[in-house]
Amino acid sequence: MAIGIITVLIGAGVIYLLTSSEPEKAMEQVTQQSTTAATTPPVTNDSKPGAYIDYSSAAISQTSGTKLLFFHAPWCPQCRDLEASIKQDGVPNGVTIIKVDYDSNQALRQKYGVTLQTTVVKIDDKGNLVDKFVAYQDPSLNAIKQQLL
Repeated sequence: MAIGIITVLIGAGVIYLLTSSEPEKAMEQVTQQSTTAATTPPVTNDSKPGAYIDYSSAAISQTSGTKLLFFHAPWCPQCRDLEASIKQDGVPNGVTIIKVDYDSNQALRQKYGVTLQTTVVKIDDKGNLVDKFVAYQDPSLNAIKQQLL
């Protein structure tokens, strides 16, 4: 007798779930949310086009948005690969990549603790170190995006 009651209760529960409109409403809400997320562009702090510029003493103070110092050496194959990737893929909006000559800017290297070319240093508006990444093993803009942006 108890088994019969349990079977009837389980069956009633299954029928309720199958005929209830609540799962449909929940599924509809999930579909609407994913559609909205897919069509809504991400909010960015700065829609200004990205830039790739050579280092100068005024470059840091004259640029806005996210700043990355790319310590580049013309004799370094990985540096050339990273530069080609930057030029090919384009700098993301709101980002300025500042190309610093690795050989002639020892003071900057010392300031940011750079010991290897292909190092990319993220700095704030005052030039303070925020983060850094050595792109020697994966000299690509995509690697920089994953590590610093």
